[in-house]
Amino acid sequence: MRNKDKRFDLDLAYGQFKESQLASVLGMEKDKVEVKSERNHWFNTGNIAIEIECRKKSSGVMATKADWWVHILDYKNTPMCMLVMKTQTVKYLATKYMSNMKFGGDDDESKFVLIPLKEIFEAIIDEKEDILWVNGTKENASR
Repeated sequence: MRNKDKRFDLDLAYGQFKESQLASVLGMEKDKVEVKSERNHWFNTGNIAIEIECRKKSSGVMATKADWWVHILDYKNTPMCMLVMKTQTVKYLATKYMSNMKFGGDDDESKFVLIPLKEIFEAIIDEKEDILWVNGTKENASR
């Protein structure tokens, strides 16, 4: 996303700073965590937007090599909460909700999947209960 002056470099520098800062707090190397911020829309829609493609190339969650995905939910320029999830969980949800896609970003050249917040919490709970998702269905991992 570009800032008011349409200068992507400032948003990128801000994002990289936040990634380093958060990785330090979590005791991780900065390349192990991907941090994204979302402003306001989540509050009105109940969804978060996960980028999957930009300019016809994989991007966002589909391109990251990070083990952890942190999604910061801002409202009126104030961070309200941070969702810390395994990247594989976010990729699974992005694939599951591929039919709920929107275009955005600079010149609408990025594809985003809208994922209901409720689904994110259910996936995290399943992960904690040792449930695996296989071909869209739940299976107990201890079988």
